[in-house]
Amino acid sequence: MKTRLLVTGGSGLLAINWAMMFRDSYTVILALHDRKIDLAGVAATKLNLDSIDDLVCAFKMLKPDIVIHTASLTSVEKCESSPDFAQFVNVELAANVATVCTIYGLPMVHISTDHLFQGVGSLLDETSAISPVNVYGRTKAAAESRVLDICLGAMVIRTNFYGWGTSYRNSFSDLIINTLRSGKALTLFYDVFYTPIIIEELVLVVHQLLGMHESGIFHVVGDQRISKYEFGMKLAREFSLDTSLITSGSFADQASLVQRPHDMSLSNQKVCKLLGRKLGDVNAHLSRLHLQEKKGLAQKLQEL
Repeated sequence: MKTRLLVTGGSGLLAINWAMMFRDSYTVILALHDRKIDLAGVAATKLNLDSIDDLVCAFKMLKPDIVIHTASLTSVEKCESSPDFAQFVNVELAANVATVCTIYGLPMVHISTDHLFQGVGSLLDETSAISPVNVYGRTKAAAESRVLDICLGAMVIRTNFYGWGTSYRNSFSDLIINTLRSGKALTLFYDVFYTPIIIEELVLVVHQLLGMHESGIFHVVGDQRISKYEFGMKLAREFSLDTSLITSGSFADQASLVQRPHDMSLSNQKVCKLLGRKLGDVNAHLSRLHLQEKKGLAQKLQEL
């Protein structure tokens, strides 16, 4: 019998890609809130994360073996303008899922973020002290703490991913590709750094860690610290797009934007040592992104 994989936030970029990757080898169940998803080989169900009682009943019926919690309010601006709602979605719902995973003794993977630090240090590891600079970061930090307190065997995955998006939700790489393909100019920040990872690699690593029965906090990011501007330039070159359309800008000049850490880069050395391998640099991952498009993945996702 196939392992049953329940993924919350089922209409999101990460969940959809996760389902596409594992629908042949797992029984994948996408837990949805409002949007309907019709994906061949994947089950979809409405799931009320607000109520522990409802979740207990749903888990009894769905019988998941593994729970991946991707549901989150990720808009930094929306979190800042609606802090109570951000607290509810990012913290309380995660705590509810963790509670029910504990009741049923299920492994839980909680997807976190790289927005947890001041942004003054580079390539921080899992032991670095958290110090978020905005509501989004504070709620995601609180969620980590609640999940780990409630569900002792949980894995918290700090990451910053990209991949092919759907018709209703684009990733950062989609934004760059679509803008340049339409011949429009784009400004990207030269003073914001991160360690991006392609979704395909992120998901593969998480499943390797699950297979090793790991728990606790892991930085699952790419091997390379890079600016948003240089990422865009590399992406444009990989897809043979016009790099002259990309302008180098400074986040420090954007006074109207919600404060963000200027350096979100994380060290993946803990994971690399566990797995005995590197996770890949930006060029390698962009090559995989291009190959995915050539194989038709981008088109399939755009049809959703």
